[in-house]
Amino acid sequence: MAGKKNTKRTKKNSGSSFNLIKTLRDERVKKILGLGALLMSFFLFVAFVSYLSTFKADQSAVIDNAWSVLFNSEIEVQNALGRLGAFFSHVFIYNYFGFAGFLLIPFCFAYGVNLTFNKHVFRYRKTFLYTLIGLIWLSSALAYLQLLFKPRGRFPWGGGFGNYISGADGILTSLMGTIGAGAFLTFITLVVLVVLYNISFGSMLKVFSKKSSAEGEEEKTPDGLEYLDEKETIFQKDQIEIEEEVVEEKEAEPEIDLNPEVEEADEPKEEEAEPEPEVSLALDSKVEKAEVKEEDGDDLKLDVEEVKEEKTSDNPIIETDDDLYDPTKDLSNFKFPTLDLMVDHGAGKVKMDMEELERNKNRIIETLNNYKIEISKIKATIGPTVTLYEIVPAPGVRISKIKNLEDDIALSLAALGIRIIAPIPGKGTIGIEVPNDSKETVSMKSLLASEKYRNTKFELPIALGKTISNEVFIADLAKMPHLLVAGATGQGKSVGINAILVSLLYKRHPSQLKFVLVDPKKVELSIFDRIEKHYLAKIPDTEDAIITDTQKVVATLNSLCKEMDERYELLKAAHVRNLKEYNVKFINRKLNPKEGHKFMPYIVLVIDEFADLIMTAGKEVETPVARLAQLARAIGIHLILATQRPSVNIITGTIKANFPARISFKVTSKVDSRTILDTGGAEQLIGRGDMLLSQGSDTVRIQCGFVDTPEVEDIVNFIGDQQGYPEALILPEVVEEGGESSGGYSADERDPLFEEAARLMVQNQMGSTSLIQRRMKLGYNRAGRLMDQLEDAGIVGPNVGSKAREVLFKSDIDLEQYLNSLKEI
Repeated sequence: MAGKKNTKRTKKNSGSSFNLIKTLRDERVKKILGLGALLMSFFLFVAFVSYLSTFKADQSAVIDNAWSVLFNSEIEVQNALGRLGAFFSHVFIYNYFGFAGFLLIPFCFAYGVNLTFNKHVFRYRKTFLYTLIGLIWLSSALAYLQLLFKPRGRFPWGGGFGNYISGADGILTSLMGTIGAGAFLTFITLVVLVVLYNISFGSMLKVFSKKSSAEGEEEKTPDGLEYLDEKETIFQKDQIEIEEEVVEEKEAEPEIDLNPEVEEADEPKEEEAEPEPEVSLALDSKVEKAEVKEEDGDDLKLDVEEVKEEKTSDNPIIETDDDLYDPTKDLSNFKFPTLDLMVDHGAGKVKMDMEELERNKNRIIETLNNYKIEISKIKATIGPTVTLYEIVPAPGVRISKIKNLEDDIALSLAALGIRIIAPIPGKGTIGIEVPNDSKETVSMKSLLASEKYRNTKFELPIALGKTISNEVFIADLAKMPHLLVAGATGQGKSVGINAILVSLLYKRHPSQLKFVLVDPKKVELSIFDRIEKHYLAKIPDTEDAIITDTQKVVATLNSLCKEMDERYELLKAAHVRNLKEYNVKFINRKLNPKEGHKFMPYIVLVIDEFADLIMTAGKEVETPVARLAQLARAIGIHLILATQRPSVNIITGTIKANFPARISFKVTSKVDSRTILDTGGAEQLIGRGDMLLSQGSDTVRIQCGFVDTPEVEDIVNFIGDQQGYPEALILPEVVEEGGESSGGYSADERDPLFEEAARLMVQNQMGSTSLIQRRMKLGYNRAGRLMDQLEDAGIVGPNVGSKAREVLFKSDIDLEQYLNSLKEI
C-alpha cells in the first residue's frame, strides 16, 4: 500500500512539473515575459541616462541608505525614475560595470523582442555571449583608461568590477604593473576578435608584399599583378578584363556632334568649317519639344525639354496633431486662410520666344569670338524673368577673360542686369544671366498652392519665389536661423517681407507662432494689427501691437532677451537642447506645468527699417539684437532685419556674423552688394522682386512671389474675424536698474523655507543656488526662487556671473534681528 502511495505521489509531482513547463511554454506567458523585458530595457535606459546627470546628487542618498532607499519615502532623489531608478543605476553602473552597464539595455531589448513576437529576431546565445564579454572586457578597459588619464571626479568609468580587475589597485595592475596590464588587455582583445570573428592578419602581409613588389623584389604577372594567391590572381584578371570591356564600350559611345548634318568622309577635305556650338534649352514649363529650322546657313539645333509644372491644389492648409496635449485646443475652431483670398498675378507659365533665344545666343557667341574666346557648348535655361545661358569654354580659355567681358556682353545684348557666374558652383560651366524681354510675374498664390509648400516638413516654411529653373523655392526660417534683407527703395523689399509673413500665416497655428513687428515708418506693417489677438506679441502696458516708437523698441528687445533667458532656464530644467525637443516633451506630458513648464511658440521678430533704429538709438538697439542673434536660435526666437541702406555702420560685423542667410534685392552700388552678400552681383539685378539669396557659400537668384496689399488685407481680415485669444502674447517685463525696491515679496509670498535658506547662506557665507539644492534637497526652480527672494530681501547681493553671491549679513544675530523686522512689516 505504501508503494502505491509513493507511486501516486511521484506521478502527482511529475504532473505538477509538467504543468509548470507547459505553463512556461504557453504563448501568452512568453508575450508577458517579453513585454516585461521590453519594459525593463526602457526602464534601464531612462534610469541610466538620467543617472549620468544626477549621480552626484543621488549618490550620497543611495550609499548611505543602501537597500532602505527602496522603502523609505522620505529619501529624495533626482533620478527620472525615482528611488528605484537611482538604486539600479547605482548598483549596475557605480558598483559593478560602469559605462559598460548600458550593454544590459540591448540584451533586455533583444530578449523582449524575441519573446513578444515569438520569432528569433535576435539570437539568444550570441546576444548573451556578446553582452557577457562586453560587460567584462569593456568595464576592465574603461577602468584601465581612467587609470591612465586620471580624470577629475569620482565617477568610475569601469565601475567596481572594472576597478577590481584593472583599476589602480586591481588584480592586473598590482600583478603586472600599468604597462603589463595594458598589454594583457590588448592580448585579450585580439583573442576575443579571433574567436568571434576569426580576423585575418594577412592584411599586414599584403601591405608589405605590395611594397616589395613595387621595388621589384617579387615576381609579377604580365599585367603587373603579384602571385599572392592563385584564386586571387584569377579574380583580379577577370576584373581587369571586365574593366577593359567597360572602357571599350565607353569609347564606342558617339561623341557630341556639334555639326550633325556634316557626315564623316573617307578622305579629309581641304578646308573644314568650324562647327558652331550646340544649344540645349531646358525649360521648366509645360512645352512640347520643338526643332528650329536652319536660317542663313546656321546649323544650330535647339532642343526644348519638357518639364513638369508644380502641382497645385485649392484646398485650405490644415494641420492636425493627435498627441496627448493639444496646444491648439484653446483655438480649436481656428481656420487657416484659404487660397481663394489671393489673386493670380500672371499666367504662371514661362513663355518661350525662340527668336529671342537665338538672337541672344548668337550675340553672346559673336562677342566672345571678337575677343578670341572659343566655346564648345552652350545651354539655355529659361526662368520667369531671367534666362541662364551656360557655356562650356574651350580648353585653355581663362575664366577671368569671360568674367571681364560682363559689360561688353551687356552692350551687345542691349540689356540691363547682365550677371556672369564664373564658374557655376557644382558645375563645370560658366553662367550668363540675361533678363527676358517679356517678364512673367510670380504669383504668391501659385507658390502657396504648390505641393512642395503644402507637403513641407519645415518648422517655419517661407515661400520666397521661383528660381531661374522655374522651381518653387521654400526655405526654413528655423534653420537659417535669422534673415537679413536689404535693397534699394522700390525694389520689392516690403513685398518680400509680406510674402514671408503670409507664408507663415498659411502654415502655422496661432498657438505655434507669434510675431513681434517693429515698423519705424509706421505704414508698412500696420496692416497686420488685425491679427493682434492671434499672432502678435507685445510688452505690457502697450496699446499698439505694431511697435513704432524707438523707446518701446528698445524695451521690446530687452524684453525678448529676458524671454530668451527664461526659455533657456526651462530648457535646462527639461534637459533638452532646443525648442522643438522641449515642445515634443511637453506635448507628451513629460514636463509638469506646476514647475513652470509650458508650451512655447516660435517668436519671429521683424524690423522693417533697421537703419532708422540704429541712427536714433544706436547701441541700445544693436546690443540686444546682437545678443538675440547669437543665442536665440535654440529657443525659437528668429530675427528678420530689413534695411534699404546696407552700409557697414548699419550692418556691423557682429550682426553679419550671426546672419548667415541674407537676401539682397537690387542695390545701387557694388559696395552695398558686398556689404550684404560679401560678393558682387546685387547691383546687376533688374528690380521688381529680383533678388539674390545667400546661405553660406551658396547664392541663388530668385524671383520673389508677388502679393499685393489688398490680398494681405483680405488674409488678415479673415484671421481677425475669427475668435482669438483674450489679448496678445505678453512678453516679460524688464525692470530698469534702480527701479526694483527692497521687500518686493510680502511675507505671504515668501517660501516657507525662506528663513532656513537665509540662515544657511549666513552660516556658509556663500550665496549659491546649488548650495540650497544640496543642503536643503530642493529642485532647481524652487532653489532659484528662494535665491531671488533672498536677494529681494537684501540678504544676498546681486548675481555676479559664475561666482557666488555676496552675503550681506556676517552673523546670525544680525540676521535674526533682520528677519524679525521683516515679520513686523
